[in-house]
Amino acid sequence: MAIQEDSTDSASLAWHVAYGPLSVGMTVVKLCICHFSTTLHTLRSKREMPLTGQSGRKIASPIFKMSPDITKAWTAKSQQVLKIHDHDFTMRPGFGGPAVPVGVDVQVESLDAISEVEMDFTMTLYLRHYWKDERLSFRSNNNQSMTFDGRLVKKIWVPDMFFVHSKKSFTHDTTTDNVMLRVYPDGKVLYSLRVTVTAMCSMDLSRFPLDTQTCSLEIESYAYTDDDLMLYWKEGNRSLVTDERISLSQFLIQEFHTTTRLAFYSSTGWYNRLYINFTLRRHIFFFLLQTYFPATLMVMLSWVSFWIDRRAVPARVPLGITTVLTMSTIITGVNASMPRVSYIKAVDIYLWVSFVFVFLSVIEYAAVNYLSTLQERKERKLRERLMCTCGMTHPGMMPLTYSEMDVNTTGNYGLPVENGIKGERMMVQMATGTDLVTGHVDSSAYSHVWIDTHVIDKYSRVLFPGSYILFNIIYWSIYS
Repeated sequence: MAIQEDSTDSASLAWHVAYGPLSVGMTVVKLCICHFSTTLHTLRSKREMPLTGQSGRKIASPIFKMSPDITKAWTAKSQQVLKIHDHDFTMRPGFGGPAVPVGVDVQVESLDAISEVEMDFTMTLYLRHYWKDERLSFRSNNNQSMTFDGRLVKKIWVPDMFFVHSKKSFTHDTTTDNVMLRVYPDGKVLYSLRVTVTAMCSMDLSRFPLDTQTCSLEIESYAYTDDDLMLYWKEGNRSLVTDERISLSQFLIQEFHTTTRLAFYSSTGWYNRLYINFTLRRHIFFFLLQTYFPATLMVMLSWVSFWIDRRAVPARVPLGITTVLTMSTIITGVNASMPRVSYIKAVDIYLWVSFVFVFLSVIEYAAVNYLSTLQERKERKLRERLMCTCGMTHPGMMPLTYSEMDVNTTGNYGLPVENGIKGERMMVQMATGTDLVTGHVDSSAYSHVWIDTHVIDKYSRVLFPGSYILFNIIYWSIYS
């Protein structure tokens, strides 16, 4: 029994030696935790204790004071502030009363394209609407507005605007829908969106390319007549703002202005319609380089044939044909990029008159060649007649044998020059009746007959350039 008790005391002593320090450490940690809990509880009690002044009233801590403006509180939902679920926004503001006024202003961002073939234009703009809807009013101590994106637009009433005569349009959606809604405490609303629209523009191309075009973008309510919605420009002409950097390669923008009119539909009634009018004047320099100068040069090139010998057929005929084909190519190229209108354009007048001048230069050579052939035939008959009459060759004359060489060279040797033009002279032997009988030929029986086959070329050198210069003076005085 004594041995068992000794063993027990020995085990207890060994345990204290081994784990004694750890037990003391745990006890110290427990005491620290209890002290920290007590201190934290004391601080929390003091924090929650209301502050009191000398009068005994409670004073709230400025750290925990909340702003009374519920529009700026993160816990308040926008739909609850605007009370959207308390009203029927499928009806316009003031339904049954006077027309709701909706002001509009526009900022033109870019004028992207003008197409004569499609008769349309493409414009990107910021379209802003202003109206008042008392159903959206809310309380605000600092009179600050609330701004929303496009998600709230679908839950309230907005004007149903559309672009008259538009072919296609869309609202930009990169990176999100480019729509902004701003609501003021008194119920005033600003609704803005960024739109690109392609609309029709009826162009009068009778003076093309020396023309000036006026196009309009028309804005109108689709469902509400002027009894329900009064559409107007918010600040008149100042409601339209344009970017000074807007430029077009083919046009010069002269003017932007606004107008307002009433549009009538027999089935539905009268509607307010807003107009954005802009005037465009076409740049002429491109067409001068691509159309007018080449056409003028082709006409002038056709005049070169008037100074080429009429017997040089291989030189004059290809020159005339080349100028005619070139003018045809120019006319085809211009009309390929134009709409098929049923009236004559200014460029058509110039090109077709130029084509006529080139064509007439070919006809002129045909006339010269034909008259030369007639002359040569008459000369041949006269030679044959002289041969039959005289039966011999006069010593001072050329041989009466006729060949192709004689036809081309007759009368060109030692001939006088008058006014710079060589004439052809034929020596004609005129015999009297007695001479025919005796066969005697008197030298006085010869007479000199002048036949000038260059007269057409001579006059063409003056008439063609003079007529074309007169045409240009008249043309540019009318259309410029």
